[in-house]
Amino acid sequence: MVADGKELSRPEGSQNEQLFNRMLEKHLDEIRAFVRIRAGRLLRARETESDIVQSACREVLIDLPERSLEDESEVRRWLFTAAMRKIIDRARYHEADKRDARREVIEGRTEALAACYDSIAGPSHQARSNEACQRIEEAFDRISEDEREVILLARIAKLSHEEIAAHMGRTVLATRSLLSRALARIAGLLDQRD
Repeated sequence: MVADGKELSRPEGSQNEQLFNRMLEKHLDEIRAFVRIRAGRLLRARETESDIVQSACREVLIDLPERSLEDESEVRRWLFTAAMRKIIDRARYHEADKRDARREVIEGRTEALAACYDSIAGPSHQARSNEACQRIEEAFDRISEDEREVILLARIAKLSHEEIAAHMGRTVLATRSLLSRALARIAGLLDQRD
């Protein structure tokens, strides 16, 4: 498996590993965008999304079950869940050590990351530069945890409304409403910045 140019797989990969690698390559940019936004400003300043994604994928690969991975949506959920756990672990680590992440410099963005952000920002706020990506990330830092979560699950992880509702412990109607309000709030924050 290759994530951001670094080899992650064991020398002799099983059929499951090969299938997993293909699915990871297909969804890698979405996972990276998910990690950047979900991590928040302070964790983004301390760690790159590439390191977090690579670490999460390595753990998934180590625990790769001996079962069929034919259901792509299941693999996507598995990858995004592993990424979420890694973000939580890394945030706890930095909080426990009382490191001051506010002094760190945020790394540059890539075209693929900008393309993932475009699915959130909409056509009037396309993320075509590092500055635009930073504005989107700052807008996400200003919304509630639930608003951030529903947007990430719907637009980046591309879960269905039923899956989002189950994940968030809400009804489908409630998550649809939350998503609508959250997208409007993000658009409003981006408009203020423009």
